[in-house]
Amino acid sequence: MRKHLFGTLGALTAALLLPMFSACAPYDYSDRVSEIRSDLFLAETDDFSLTLACISREYPYADDGIPCPMSDTIEITLVPAGDPPSHVEVYAAECGGEASFSAAFGDFRFSQGVSTFPEGSVPVRVVWGEESCEIAATSVRTEETLTPNDALAAFVKAEAETLSAMRRDGAFCGEIAVRLLRRDKNYYYAAVTDGTERIALLLDGETGEVLARRRDTL
Repeated sequence: MRKHLFGTLGALTAALLLPMFSACAPYDYSDRVSEIRSDLFLAETDDFSLTLACISREYPYADDGIPCPMSDTIEITLVPAGDPPSHVEVYAAECGGEASFSAAFGDFRFSQGVSTFPEGSVPVRVVWGEESCEIAATSVRTEETLTPNDALAAFVKAEAETLSAMRRDGAFCGEIAVRLLRRDKNYYYAAVTDGTERIALLLDGETGEVLARRRDTL
């Protein structure tokens, strides 16, 4: 009888504590991410510098705080070293075609959906005006570079109060972007928006240390 009573009390106690433990469990923000730039591949010639970005992004893209299903895209940017030619084509991995010139930025841009992203190094063929060349674009990632998930975790830890304030009735109402950057070294840009404001951090690409913070009203 006593054994049965203790067993019943143990089961009842576990049932009562379960909601408490569930409430204390960390909130999983991974399904609230609407954009991830996971890798960058760089190459350079005397005529141009090239950046190939691996991006998973929601479609249609809107900075409204509501994440949508994402698709994988390769975006290639070519910056002329001198006067731009009238015609540019670029072919890499699963994609390729004519690049469009952006008068606002003075560069050529091409993007296309893919099923997989390249790793390490990727051969690229570029038609630059009347000439064609083949180059190898190399990933900026190293063994020390944080993964996008690591960068997201660093962002969540640093902006716990901000993220908590964006909850409504226990549900998080916002979307998050995580982008690998390359300047003198690797960095991550991580930002959250609820459609009314955006909080963005610049993180060290290896340690996750917060290097800068910016808040914008949308």
